[in-house]
Amino acid sequence: MNTKTKNRLRKKFRIRKNMFGTTVKPRLSVFKSLKHVYAQIIDDSTGKTLVSASTLSKDIENEVKEAKNKIELSKIVGNLVAKKAIDNKINEVVFDRNGFRYHGRIKALADSAREAGLKI
Repeated sequence: MNTKTKNRLRKKFRIRKNMFGTTVKPRLSVFKSLKHVYAQIIDDSTGKTLVSASTLSKDIENEVKEAKNKIELSKIVGNLVAKKAIDNKINEVVFDRNGFRYHGRIKALADSAREAGLKI
């Protein structure tokens, strides 16, 4: 494992020891790889994933093909995860950036989820 990944995981564990998603306010966890962006809404008290979305989702297949850059992909995923959450009667979440900086794709996903009606 390279140094950059080790540092991100160290930050992740430091953040996660103080963050906990409940049934009332679950946790929105975001992960980004070089090609894709993944988002899950997790209830930590039961250990279950309530809602998930990614750039690999079949629901947004056409929009993903038309996207020009990775930030647009993140906005599409944030919008989808927020719509799915609202359909499942989840209005408010705790944002878990998973050790990544709140910048670029992570910020774009959070902003588009907020615009779609999710309280972060």
